[in-house]
Amino acid sequence: MGTAGTGALLLGLGGLAVQQRAVAAEKTLAATSPAHDDISGTILRADTVVADPTRLPPPIQRAHSIHHEIALEAREVRASLDSGIEFMYMTWDGQVPGPMIRVRQGDTVTLTVTSAKTNFMPHNVDMHAIYGTGGGAGATLVNPGQSRSVFFKCEYPGAFIYHCAVFDMDLHISSGMYGMILVEPYEGLAKVDREIYLGQNEVYTKEPFGTKGVAHFDNTSMAAEDPTYVLFNGAVNALTPSRFGPIKARVGETMRVFMVCGGPNLGSNFHPIGNVWKECWPQGALANPPLRYIQTQPVAPGSCFVGHLDLPVPETVKLVDHALSRVTHKGLLAEIAVSGLAQPDIYRAISQ
Repeated sequence: MGTAGTGALLLGLGGLAVQQRAVAAEKTLAATSPAHDDISGTILRADTVVADPTRLPPPIQRAHSIHHEIALEAREVRASLDSGIEFMYMTWDGQVPGPMIRVRQGDTVTLTVTSAKTNFMPHNVDMHAIYGTGGGAGATLVNPGQSRSVFFKCEYPGAFIYHCAVFDMDLHISSGMYGMILVEPYEGLAKVDREIYLGQNEVYTKEPFGTKGVAHFDNTSMAAEDPTYVLFNGAVNALTPSRFGPIKARVGETMRVFMVCGGPNLGSNFHPIGNVWKECWPQGALANPPLRYIQTQPVAPGSCFVGHLDLPVPETVKLVDHALSRVTHKGLLAEIAVSGLAQPDIYRAISQ
C-alpha cells in the first residue's frame, strides 16, 4: 500500500498525528534504502543508436513507495542504419528504443525533458503511464537547448510506451523517439534468470532497402504505411551474429522479454522461433492474468509486451515479427544464442 493509502487507513484508526508519523517513517525508510537504478541504457557501438538489450534497470526489491528524479534528453543524431548506410535518427538519450524507466506502482516521478542544443526540431514526451493531459506532452514541449519538467504519480501497473508527440509525431517515432516505462505492481514480478529489452519500429526512406550512403526520410511512403525497413533496436538485424552479436543465455534459464512497439503504423506479430511464450501479458497489462503457451502475440503500435521464455535446450531462438516479409526483406531479426548440454530427451535430430 502506498503512502496515500496507508494515510487514509491510519486516519480512521488514530488521526492526523498517526498519519504524519507513518509518512515520516516511510520517508526515512526510503532514504536509507539502497539506491535503485530506475533508468538505464546504453548503445552497443558508438556509431549506432542500437540499445543494448541486456542493459535495463534491475527488478525492484522494495515494498514501499519512493520519489524518482528522471531525465530524458532528446538527441538528433546521424548513425549507422546498416553497414555502409547512415540515417538521421531522433532519439531519447542517443539510443533506440529510449532507456527503460523502471518504477513501482505508487511511486512518484519528476520527469525532466531536455532538448540538446544541437537539435533542429521541437520535442516532447507522451508517457502512457501518466494520468494527465497528453500524457505530459504539453508540459514537456521543448525547443533546442530548453528543459521542462512534469510531476506524476504511478497509479496503475504495467509496461507502457513513451514517445515524442509533437505535430509530426509519426516522423519522430519512426526516427526512433520511443521507449518503455515499466510500472511494477505492488507485489513485484516473478523471479527470472535474465531480462532483455527490445523495441520495434519502421523506417521510411526514399532509397530502396540496402542502398549504400545516407538514407533520407520519405514522408510519402510513411503516409502510405509502406516502410523500407522494419527494425529491432534501430538497425538492420542488429542483434544477430552478422552485426553486433546475439543475446546470450544458457540451458535451463528463464528469460523475461520486454518489447515496445513504436510503430508508428505497423503492429508486431511477436514470435520466438523454436520456442513459445510460456506466459505473456498482452499490452503489458501486468494487472491481468497472463496468457500461457502462446505462439505468436500481437503487439499494437503504441503498446508493449511482457513475456517469459523457458530455455530447456541449446538452440538459437529467433525473435521475429511473423509477418515474415519484414524479416526476409526489411531487416527485422534478433537472436538468442542458448548454450549448454544437449537435452536429447526433449529434442534431437534423427539420423537417416
